[in-house]
Amino acid sequence: MRKQITALALSLALCGSLLSATALAAETPGTAADAAMAAAGVKYGQTVTQKELYAADPEGTVSFANLETRVRENNLTIRMLEESIASIDAVDYEKMYDELKDGLNSIAKTQQTMLHLGQLDSAMGNSSLSGSFASEYIFSNLDASYDSLRDTFDDLKDGKIQADYAAAKRQLENAEDQVVMGAETLYMAVLEMQNTRAGLQRQLDALDRTVEEMELRYKLGQISALTLQQVKDGRTQLSSGIATLDMNIRSYTRQLEVMLGLEQTGTLTLTEPPQVSDKQVAEMDLNAALAAAKEKSYDLFAAQKTLDDAEETYRDSIKGYGQNNYHYKSAVHTYEAAKYTYQSTVQSFELNFRAMYDAVADYQQVLKASQSALDYQKNAYAASQLKYQQGTISKNALLEAQDSLASAEADVTTARHNLFSAYHTYLWAVEYGILN
Repeated sequence: MRKQITALALSLALCGSLLSATALAAETPGTAADAAMAAAGVKYGQTVTQKELYAADPEGTVSFANLETRVRENNLTIRMLEESIASIDAVDYEKMYDELKDGLNSIAKTQQTMLHLGQLDSAMGNSSLSGSFASEYIFSNLDASYDSLRDTFDDLKDGKIQADYAAAKRQLENAEDQVVMGAETLYMAVLEMQNTRAGLQRQLDALDRTVEEMELRYKLGQISALTLQQVKDGRTQLSSGIATLDMNIRSYTRQLEVMLGLEQTGTLTLTEPPQVSDKQVAEMDLNAALAAAKEKSYDLFAAQKTLDDAEETYRDSIKGYGQNNYHYKSAVHTYEAAKYTYQSTVQSFELNFRAMYDAVADYQQVLKASQSALDYQKNAYAASQLKYQQGTISKNALLEAQDSLASAEADVTTARHNLFSAYHTYLWAVEYGILN
């Protein structure tokens, strides 16, 4: 019966497909979130509405700081889940108790009435074989209905139904969080695709210069037609790859627009997320964070509930069948399997959390290395500019140095994106118990 109650609570919410599934920027005063609030005319600590918070985003744009608020308010999947949660919150357990009690009393009275009528017919000599069979059939159905209703009544008295509804609500809330995390992951993916696109465009521009040079050399007879065609074909392939990337960027952007409840144009502008500071990374605490993540994790909660249900079935089998019955033996193995499953889930969660935690520090050192490489390229480009002014290098050589500088800047941007994503995945785990 408990499984039926749980299924009933979940079926309303889980009939639609959920979008695939980093946390909100947990900013302190003076960070990018506060800057966005200040831009909207909001002072730190002032109570504001959701509309006022993300009004800072100009039309056609979205910032990471406001992304979660906008998704939670406008995403249709989340709105469906909210209605399903509201339906659970609307359950009146006291009224359900009274209705179940009245139902049990009604069945009992019906049984008593039928029993009395059967005794009266028998006393008057009106009983028949077919009537006896009919009475037994009705009594059997009434007994089954009474037992089923009684089980539900007892579960309600023991708090089992309330616990099942609470578990269903937690699953729905976890699904909401997964949608938000999916939107944030998509946001960062679009930004990085745009960064990659800029790098490919630089390569295309460099190839254009190479093609121009090769055409001149071909006219001078320095290269063959086949060599020239090979260079041109390389440009064609790169141009094709950029076109495909542009299509993917538009497609991913439209998906994000849908998640935000916007018109599907594929033209939404995304702003850069705030940078993760060295202080934020230094304040990470593995043991405290892992404990908090395990406490918030729905996956661990669900595994524990499965284990508890298996244990309950195991104990019921002892009472109902005894230890020599195959029902009991099957329940024992199911219970043992549930224990191993729970232990494996905890072990996997801890392993993944530690890997995610370590990734933050690794991305931080990659960012520092990228910044060091960028400093070098800045100096190299300044030297190339001086050499070009002195006439010791060609314009193409200067442009190559400029491309190297732009590439180093793109590497820093990618490193910042990766560090930001890793850090906010860590925040999602700590605050919501979700691992990406």
